[in-house]
Amino acid sequence: MALSGANNDRGELRIHENLDELRTDLADYIAELSEAAVKERGVFAIALSGGSLIGLMGKLCEAPYNRTVDWAKWYIFWADERVVAKNHSDSNYKLAKDGLLSKVPIVPSHVHSINDSVSAEEAADEYMFVIRQLVKIRMVSVSDISDCPKFDLILLGMGPDGHIASLFPNHSALNETEEWVTFITDSPKPPPERITFTLPVINSASNVAMVVTGESKAEAVHLAIDNVGPDCPSLPARLVQPTKGKLVWFLDKPAASKLGGLQFSE
Repeated sequence: MALSGANNDRGELRIHENLDELRTDLADYIAELSEAAVKERGVFAIALSGGSLIGLMGKLCEAPYNRTVDWAKWYIFWADERVVAKNHSDSNYKLAKDGLLSKVPIVPSHVHSINDSVSAEEAADEYMFVIRQLVKIRMVSVSDISDCPKFDLILLGMGPDGHIASLFPNHSALNETEEWVTFITDSPKPPPERITFTLPVINSASNVAMVVTGESKAEAVHLAIDNVGPDCPSLPARLVQPTKGKLVWFLDKPAASKLGGLQFSE
């Protein structure tokens, strides 16, 4: 690892020499959190995103993780989803199924995807209802400072514009504080209709991992992590601040290249 350490109040930074190193560290991190949650609660409630994240989780399908992780205890959710058919190329569910879920012994009934046959608004409402039922029976924990669900781990990527899940810069969905899941019909990148966890849910998680790679994300990483002052635009990624949980950034060196004050080990 090129660098590991804290950066002010923006969480732990894990900056990697290359993607293979990052994939291994990410798999170790997820496996450790899974083991701890299963030991403590008997289940591991994890929320995924789309983009390059699933590919970067790929080592979980390999030895030793495919044998040592207690896959039967995993409950899987999506921090955001495109309102398209499950077999559509834009579907985050399809991405996860093809790249991860079909390769490990996950219990099918533990995989909680959205209803793709209704409107974005109805899909968001239904998804929130599903999560509420699981919070009631504590398959998903509840925050002790709000009524929000407390996922064991929420995994997020970040776009070059600093968006996370389907929370985009200057979008009204960033201001949603009452609902756990909201919807948008005007995504700046296609497809336009999506559902997304809201910031209160993301920030109620026990652990949030931001997984960001590539030079195209370097400016957004800088704006999301460094002390940039009040005049800089506040990116959605900067609003990820777990209330009582832990935030970890998994970066490669190109994505971290504009961070201030870092000295990389050679």
